[in-house]
Amino acid sequence: MKGVTFIKDEKHNKRFVQIDMDHLETYQDEVEDLLDVIIAESRKDDDELSWEELKNQLKDSGKL
Repeated sequence: MKGVTFIKDEKHNKRFVQIDMDHLETYQDEVEDLLDVIIAESRKDDDELSWEELKNQLKDSGKL
């Protein structure tokens, strides 16, 4: 597919996907949605913070 490149590791296993968004302009929203799902799936086992905990962390770091 034009605009999509699979990058392989040293054992020739497909490891990464490089997407040229200029070539996929028609599907840009769908690609962004797919990336959102991939990111969410990769974070499913992360520790959860309450809104209050997050606010306190941001205040402590001077970002809020």
